[in-house]
Amino acid sequence: MAEDVLIKYQSLIEELKRDLGRPNFDAIFTKKTKTLSSSERFLIKMEMNRLLQPINRFIDLRGQVTGDVRAYTYNGKQHFMDEIAINVFEAGIRRYKRYTLAVYEAVMNTENNHKVMQRKAQERGELAPQPVGSSEKKEEKPSVNWVSFASYESRSEERMNYSIKVKLFLPSGSEIEASTSDISVSGCKVKLYSRYQVRKGETIRMRLMGLEQDFELGLKNGLEYEVVAVESVNAELNHVRMKRTFSDDNKTIDEFLKSFIHGNKRRYKVNLDNTLDAVVVKGYEQYYLPRVASLFVFLSVKDARVIPNIVLSNENNLNVARYFNDENRNSVLPQILNSARINQLQNTPGDVKQINLYCFTHTNNGKIFYYSASESELNNTPNLRDLFWGFASQKPSFRVFNVQLMPCSSEDSYIPLSLPDSASSEVAKLNKPPSPRVQGIVKDTKYLLLLTDITSVSSSDTLKKITFDKSHVNHLKQYGHQKLRSYPDVEFVALDYINLRNETRYLYKTPIQLEQEEKGELTGHTLDFSVNGLQLELAAPTDYEKGDLLLVALPELQKLTKKYQLSKLAYEVMAVSKTKTVVNLRTYKPTTDMEHQGSRFFNQLIENNKSKLVASEESPKTPGLSTALRNMVTKNVCQFPFYLHKRGSQIKVGAIAKGLYPSSCHLLLSHMASLTKNFEFKHLIKHNAFDNLIGAPLKDMARHDAPLQFDLFVRLQPKERDPDKALVTELLDCKQVNNRKTFVAASVREDLFFAFRLYISRTGRPDTDYIAKELGYISQYAQHKAKDLEEELWSVIGVGDALDITQEVLTRYAIAPDVQSNLNKRKVLWSKTAQYQLGNLFE
Repeated sequence: MAEDVLIKYQSLIEELKRDLGRPNFDAIFTKKTKTLSSSERFLIKMEMNRLLQPINRFIDLRGQVTGDVRAYTYNGKQHFMDEIAINVFEAGIRRYKRYTLAVYEAVMNTENNHKVMQRKAQERGELAPQPVGSSEKKEEKPSVNWVSFASYESRSEERMNYSIKVKLFLPSGSEIEASTSDISVSGCKVKLYSRYQVRKGETIRMRLMGLEQDFELGLKNGLEYEVVAVESVNAELNHVRMKRTFSDDNKTIDEFLKSFIHGNKRRYKVNLDNTLDAVVVKGYEQYYLPRVASLFVFLSVKDARVIPNIVLSNENNLNVARYFNDENRNSVLPQILNSARINQLQNTPGDVKQINLYCFTHTNNGKIFYYSASESELNNTPNLRDLFWGFASQKPSFRVFNVQLMPCSSEDSYIPLSLPDSASSEVAKLNKPPSPRVQGIVKDTKYLLLLTDITSVSSSDTLKKITFDKSHVNHLKQYGHQKLRSYPDVEFVALDYINLRNETRYLYKTPIQLEQEEKGELTGHTLDFSVNGLQLELAAPTDYEKGDLLLVALPELQKLTKKYQLSKLAYEVMAVSKTKTVVNLRTYKPTTDMEHQGSRFFNQLIENNKSKLVASEESPKTPGLSTALRNMVTKNVCQFPFYLHKRGSQIKVGAIAKGLYPSSCHLLLSHMASLTKNFEFKHLIKHNAFDNLIGAPLKDMARHDAPLQFDLFVRLQPKERDPDKALVTELLDCKQVNNRKTFVAASVREDLFFAFRLYISRTGRPDTDYIAKELGYISQYAQHKAKDLEEELWSVIGVGDALDITQEVLTRYAIAPDVQSNLNKRKVLWSKTAQYQLGNLFE
């Protein structure tokens, strides 16, 4: 058989591949294969021809290699490769004079590719990974969903579960009887005994014997298919996924199959596997993205300069965006995230580039002046480092930000539904790519940057103890950012989400009084309200501007309540109409944990009167832009999302998600999972701290409350095989001073130390609009499965995020540079092993 020949002469094929593309290859091929039979020589020559086929496949190595991945453009198409892959790619192009299958396969098989490393390790017998919680039976896996973001696929057409007899004609000349598992117009899945070897990329002709018994199809030679994948079912059986090549150009059979599937799909049921997976993943995505505490900043490359030009905000990260708005509401983010700093960031190791940024502001004559320095910048000026930290930490405006940078592409902005266009006209409409206007806005986007406020009482308290000479404070001017005559445009886009937009607004008219010290008092009436926002119409035009702070009174509503004080409520102007009479306001809270009487009142009003209130619809500034940016974030998640489910009276971690870039928390979890089959994230938090510090407060939280914040310190002994001895952890409340220098210093000497900032948010109801079409599609054919999915999503009451802040903690406690360097070297070696196990958690 063909497969046997290719396996038998694999070493010869590898040898020939080194000469492939040379002008005298035919002579070399004849010389090296002269001892083979004509049929063997023919099969090997066909393999060489296959490798020389020109292709246009997209290469994306983000999260798949140990090297640092960057954008790389060839013939107008952008790929994502590390330096090793780029060198292999360019060498292949020079050899073959074009992008061929041989080039693609060489790039996907570099030595630092995680799959290649894992395969070689298994061949050496170093690893024998099993699915977590199972050595034989997958059902024994821990009761937690392992979710891979953006892992769902879109179907170009409906597949029907339908088993019929078929006959396969293999390239070797063999004829094999088999049966289908499912079938569509352009493909099928066939159950085939594993003793019959077929290979990905092979073309096979197939006769639909089961249909030919009942219908006159005129297909004596069958239809031609290409093998897409071979999936093992058990030791005896494989599933062979195939797609039609359409080389036959038989429109009659196309129409027959389309009509046959449409007419029988309710009887035999369409295949829902892909859609079921998509609903689960997208259901968890819609909980996570609106609750992320990190601000999403999109960077474009223009005139060889990298500049931030779009910001995606939600309720939890809005305060980060506001922090960088000066007294005139100009965003200073382009100055903070300047080209020099981005270049510095790009030179840091890892797929996700990461630094810590220390900032403070100084106010003089009503003007806000910004100062910022990265940790490496401060290390380059050691004589000013303690001066900066000591002075900055004394100021209320002092902040520590974690900055993460990763490559992204405008192509990431398009995620179609898991349903084919043929499902319905509405699905076809939703499957369209972003509009030309949206594509024009995101086309130059090359990087996604996450900006996270990781300031804590402990970090500020520790730095405040640094002594400095106040007479030298003027030396900090080199870290200051000058005022500009004009500021670069940064477009701020609110995440489009049913629970936020960002909250449902309700139509309601009631008198309102506004007061501002500089612009006096005005009166008007509300048009609509939400928990955190008001839209109102004034009796006369106003000169209010976006960013103005107002004091609001609601006299008529005050008559309804004695519990809440509805006067002198702080609101911020978010938008003013062209007529200057319609104004949008949002609650203003100097700190995220401060309560707002207006928010509490409207929240109770909505909860008690939902059946009586009429919802108001709003239109975004650029329709589709928020969705496109959301998709770009979804495809490039680098944090550790986890979900808290209510199971009876208990709160448990019911799901853990992973994006394109696994975090150190994922690797830590996979390491511990290799020691015990029942290990879950909750077990990182010892001595009932989870229930006391997280579970109990979460029950009393409201959806719009600021996230709970904790620091999780982890000491791991990687060589220890007893899970109880391998791990020592501490969970610390960020609102309290927690001096753990002794614990940290002991952990970094010989073991591995990790520190994570945990953000815990209360969720609202699921955004079922996000998954409505797919959920409705499932309901048509399997209503019980749709119900189970809805119940699973409704049980989520909290969402958590874990951010690695190890470097900030090491800096906070002044761990010596050489100790940090040794710790990082040990982590690099350990992470390679942990990476092997990670795929088993999310398979």
